[in-house]
Amino acid sequence: MEFLDYAFMQRALVSAVLVGITAPAIGIYLVQRRQALMGDGIGHVAMTGVGLGFLLDASPVWMATLVSVVGSVLMELIRWYGRTRGEIALAMLFYGGMAGGVMFVNLAPDGSNANLTSYLFGSLSTVSASDVTAISVLAAFVIVVSLGLRRQLFAVSQDEEFARVTGVPVRALNLLTAVTAAVTVTVAMRVVGLILVSALMVVPVAAAQQLTRSFATTYAVAVALGITASVGGTVTSFYQDIPPGATIVLLTIAVFLALTALAAPLARRRARAAAAALPAGDPVECAIPAARAAGG
Repeated sequence: MEFLDYAFMQRALVSAVLVGITAPAIGIYLVQRRQALMGDGIGHVAMTGVGLGFLLDASPVWMATLVSVVGSVLMELIRWYGRTRGEIALAMLFYGGMAGGVMFVNLAPDGSNANLTSYLFGSLSTVSASDVTAISVLAAFVIVVSLGLRRQLFAVSQDEEFARVTGVPVRALNLLTAVTAAVTVTVAMRVVGLILVSALMVVPVAAAQQLTRSFATTYAVAVALGITASVGGTVTSFYQDIPPGATIVLLTIAVFLALTALAAPLARRRARAAAAALPAGDPVECAIPAARAAGG
């Protein structure tokens, strides 16, 4: 394993593993809530943080984390109170975040434009030791939240009204989910890039759902797929000298397509097995369990 001889690849692989864990870990809740594109919006806002980091000569990772958290809270507040004008307000927030990032980068010292590209699309050689430290701390937060509060987060993601009736602090958990998603974006931006991070939060979850039924199994399979795609894309990027973010995302999509192709015959087989296990009777009564076994 030649790539392990290089310090920058060691740092990149550690970051890739952490990204592979955290992105699907919080992405599964966003998919359940039908907010699959939330990571994309936060990525736009995070650009302002990266630009401020360059302008103020501060850590772009920590500055992006701060701005992303503020942006995610604003997004959640707009979702609560925005009503009919909520979409317009969100669009202004997203595009304003991107425009602010571009403006701050242009006001920063020379060379920042080149560095911005590594944050937008990911880069192996620019992941520093301080980046790994920041990513590790932030990833630990995401893992603790996504696992420690999985029952409550799942309940809110499935049915907010029912969760509220049962005494679950819905608004607090919605804010926590938004903040955790923001942290995940900044964890992933050094490897996958701000533009593509949303795909790694959503596609492994969608791929896992092709084969799994329970939430716990979907969570585990999605994380496994995320780690495999992140590490595989990082190593491929090293040998082929291609962008790591794009490689990781394309690999993840390829896995999704492969699992989708496998899911259809498996569903038909389960339907036939369910129908064969039932006693002979009304064809309609037999068809209902079979359809449920097939995922219908």
